[in-house]
Formats: sequence, C-alpha cells, structure tokens
Amino acid sequence: MATKRDYYEVLGVAKNAAGDEIKKAYRKVAIKYHPDKNPDDPTAEDKFKEAAEAYEVLSDEQKRARYDRYGHQASGGGGGAGPNMEDIFSQFGDIFGGGGGGFESFFGGGRGQQGGRRVRKGSNLRIKLKLDLEEVANGVEKKIKVKRYVACNTCSGTGAKNGTDLKTCGTCNGQGQVKRVVNTMLGQMVSASTCPTCEGEGQVVTSKCDVCHGEGRQLHEEVIPINIPAGVAEGMQLSMNGKGNYPERGGVPGDLLIQIEEEPHELLRRDGNNIMFEQYISFVDAALGSNIEVPTIEGKVKIKVEPGTQPGKILRLRGKGIKDINGYGRGDQLIHLSVWTPKNVTNEERELLEKLRDARNFTPNPGKNEKGFFEKVKEYFQ
Repeated sequence: MATKRDYYEVLGVAKNAAGDEIKKAYRKVAIKYHPDKNPDDPTAEDKFKEAAEAYEVLSDEQKRARYDRYGHQASGGGGGAGPNMEDIFSQFGDIFGGGGGGFESFFGGGRGQQGGRRVRKGSNLRIKLKLDLEEVANGVEKKIKVKRYVACNTCSGTGAKNGTDLKTCGTCNGQGQVKRVVNTMLGQMVSASTCPTCEGEGQVVTSKCDVCHGEGRQLHEEVIPINIPAGVAEGMQLSMNGKGNYPERGGVPGDLLIQIEEEPHELLRRDGNNIMFEQYISFVDAALGSNIEVPTIEGKVKIKVEPGTQPGKILRLRGKGIKDINGYGRGDQLIHLSVWTPKNVTNEERELLEKLRDARNFTPNPGKNEKGFFEKVKEYFQ
C-alpha cells in the first residue's frame, strides 16, 4: 500500500491556512486534475480523488484537529477504497457552482453525459468504545454488537416488489439528473441537478416490496470485529468503511465511526506515550537501598532503589510505556519515588530516631550535583 501524502502538501497550503484559503486551494487542484480535462493522463483521477479526500478532512474543524494531532491514523489508518467520483461531485459540487454535476460548467459536459445517476450513501453510525490502559498500550480486537440498516434480501435493496417492479423515470429518462442551459455573456452554461421525481435514482418503484415496504432496507443486528491499533488516545475517532447504514432504495452503506474513551487505571497514569507511577518507599529503604516491585502495563517488575535515594527521584523503565500509533517506537514508564514519613511512631521508634537526630550523616547537606525536582522533570521530558 502506497504511503499517503500529507493533506496540506496535497492542497499546497500551510498548516495554519484559513478555511477560505483551503477551499480556494482545493478548487484550483480539483480543476487542474479533473479527469475530463486530462483524458490522456492516467494519474489525474487519483490526484483528483486525493485532493477531495484532503479537503474533506481539512475543511472540517474536528477532523482537521484530529489529523493535526494523529495524522492519517485519525481515521483508522486510511484503509479501504478511495472516494467515489460521484460522491465527490455531490458532496463538493457547491464549490464549483452547482450540485452534483456542477463541473459541467467548466468542462462542457463530459462526466454528466456519461450517466449522471447519483450514488446515494447511507448515514454513518457513531459509537463510543471504552478501553483500559493495557488495551490502549498494546492494541486489541473488540467485538461489538451493532444495529444498522442493511439491504433488504427480498428486493435486493431496490424497494420494489420482487426487486423488478421498476420503471425508468420519465422526468430524467433514467439519467438521475435534469439539466438546464443558461445563456450568459460568456456563452451557454450547462448546470445539472438531482432529478426531483426519482431523487437521482433514474428509476421509480411501481409496486413496493412486501417485506421492507419500499425502503429497500431492514434493521439488522450483527457483531462486528474491530481491530484497535496500539497507541490510540481519548477522543480519537476511527472509521470502518461500509459498516454504517444502508441507504433507502440502494446505494452504498455509510461508515461506522468509533470514538475512543480511555478508562482510568487504578495505579498507572498516561502522559502521552509514557506511563507515570508514584511509588512510596520507607525512610530505611531510601537510606540503605532496596529491591521493590512496581506495576507496569505488562505486569509487575523489580527495580533497584540505590542507597541514599533522595525524595523525588525519577526512575525510568525504557520501553514500558505505550506504543506510538504511527509506529515510532514505544514510550517509557517513569517512576516517581516519594519517601514515606510516618505520622505516628511508638515510644521505642521515637527513642531510635532521637539517637539519629544529631548524627552527622543525618544532617541535610545537599551537594552541588543534587538536582531539584523541576530540574529532574525537565530532564526526563526533553
């Protein structure tokens, strides 16, 4: 699979470009690579679709914010088929001066004359998926139960009785579009719009299906497996093409959009791709050193506390964090050591501590090499 180009690069705009600038850039690129304008260039259609995909993301504030943060993985890695040409025309036709067949005003027909029957797309489904820290860190396959509209088996999604009681629309003669010629100072301009009689289908139902009552779809419950990549984050949205609702009387299904929610861990805390953990040690362990167990997302591990450990020391367990969603390695686990001071002591314990109060080695005497708390934090996050 070819690596996707950066969406800003595709449209030739800066990452801080305003909405109007992005819209203008898309219009320029789309006109340049429109297939009807480039009949001898086999790459033109791919570039045209690439520009439409980039504009779809960058023109939407939420999609753009997710893309800026997570790249192409924000939509589940960009898997599946590219955008449908008719979908592009119907979705972005307003940019070019008309819905559906608006490109004809620039290129004198072409695609509209090849058959303007509109491909209807069903609505998207949105679900929230809760994941624990271990699932976020390593990735997981989840099976979820979803109710969605699918094509009626009896009429094959047409809405017609037996799937055959259809006739060609008399308004558009089966084209799905009606065209209008307007005389302007620049000459004749052809515009096309969806046929109001058949709603772009090119056919009308003469007798409705007894099962779906003409809708061409039925509500169905199914279990869908979802592969969640390692490194997803709270609020990220993944997409599964074609797992949304089937539209009325034929077309292509919408998508299933999965919004990620992270459940808090009892002991560990996520910070980007790193895992944070607060470990309390006794005064004796800090002074004499010790081997202790700490939890990680992969189970417990032993770490060594060096003699003379100061409160606030941060230990690093390399590679014990979360996998980067873009494949750039894995984060670490940072362990913040805090020395536990008892609030209540027995008489015997008090006597022992009093003997140590004035001992030379128990008098605070930090050296020049001792780093403060903020210096330590800064050092580990550089």
